[in-house]
Amino acid sequence: MPEQGLRRRGVRGSRSGRPIMALLDLLGRRWTLRIMWELREKSLTSRALRAACDEASPTVLQARLSELRKAGFIALGEAGGYSLTPLGRELCETFLPLHRFAERWRTLSSPSPRLRGEDRGEGEPPRVGALESPLARRARARRPLPARGER
Repeated sequence: MPEQGLRRRGVRGSRSGRPIMALLDLLGRRWTLRIMWELREKSLTSRALRAACDEASPTVLQARLSELRKAGFIALGEAGGYSLTPLGRELCETFLPLHRFAERWRTLSSPSPRLRGEDRGEGEPPRVGALESPLARRARARRPLPARGER
């Protein structure tokens, strides 16, 4: 059963604490949707989930599993595997139309292959400099290049 406090307290990006904001906050956290997606067809152990989630950090994975359990979307079975609860299954079913749309959109012409997920694999680390701030990028661009003998 979901904990009441999860839905009542304020959430990131919202002071209202409305249920939709709390849900979007939870689902927007790294690996949350991927965990739900991987559990849609079968129960998985923590280790199998980690492998399915492109070797997500064990610490982050355990935090998400704990949050999803508190929210009532997944449960830990007696055999040690995680599975969707009826509520979690219902939530996953709401994503199926979005999944079908995404598959259709991917085949259409789009201005950016990156937006369609074609230039990198899921879970692949960002390219060097992708996390660099615009200020750091500008500062690096202004640095003089080293002389030939100093390289």
